[in-house]
Amino acid sequence: MPVAGRQPSPCVRKCCLDGDQCLGCGRLMAEILEWAAATDERQLQIITDAKKRFASRAARLGSPQ
Repeated sequence: MPVAGRQPSPCVRKCCLDGDQCLGCGRLMAEILEWAAATDERQLQIITDAKKRFASRAARLGSPQ
């Protein structure tokens, strides 16, 4: 069984969902639910994907990050 990761959560306590994406950290609901059991490698991938998603949304809406 894989060992759970030790990355700090990307949660910024500004949780508000737009569909299934958190507007605070950029993670998808499935990623948020997966976080505690995810391996270090998977947590790093979630962080990377969430940052890209967050930046893409900010650029699309013309809002500062």
